[in-house]
Amino acid sequence: MRRPGSMWSLETLGRVRLSRHFFMRDFLYSEIGNFHEKQNFPDDPDLAIETGKALCETLLDPLEETFGRIAVRSGYRSASLNRFGNENRLNCARNDNPLECHIWDRAVGDDRIAGASIVIPWFADQYEAGRDWRDLAWWMHDHLEYSEIWFFPKLCAFNLVWRPVPHKRIDSYIAPRGCLLHPGGAPGEGDLERQRRYADFPAFRGIRYP
Repeated sequence: MRRPGSMWSLETLGRVRLSRHFFMRDFLYSEIGNFHEKQNFPDDPDLAIETGKALCETLLDPLEETFGRIAVRSGYRSASLNRFGNENRLNCARNDNPLECHIWDRAVGDDRIAGASIVIPWFADQYEAGRDWRDLAWWMHDHLEYSEIWFFPKLCAFNLVWRPVPHKRIDSYIAPRGCLLHPGGAPGEGDLERQRRYADFPAFRGIRYP
């Protein structure tokens, strides 16, 4: 697919179905782009679609199947839009930051990355009532092939990241702040302790694709 050069080609891109539950259009909206009148077009649409499919099929579809509707707070960002956000201190990491997950059409050697900022309303309600964010963190660790997860205080939103070879890293800006799980490290809680945290969660419903 060529880089969108018109409204009609952008509409075609938006209609690309990434998975059972998600289309490319679900990830193209940007408050930064909307407010500052900046376009959010992939430089490499085919790569953005490829990594977006992996993100949705591996991580986001199982969340939606298990917890009901999930909300995408921030999805894809073009390199130019992300650079603008970083230069203007709009909560965007530098483009060359290896943890910047919103630029889906970027590859460094064999490494590719796709991520999105997500809220799970089912869990957000419980978090607002005082539930520990680590209950959700350990559930995702035990059920999903994630690469990195970063938690944020508002609504227990989190960045959820896919890579071909997952790093398995969990960090949080919610107390207790810091790194919950280092890449290659073992969880600080045993299997039974972790499972007790999320014993009341809905039964996991992963999707088996043909």
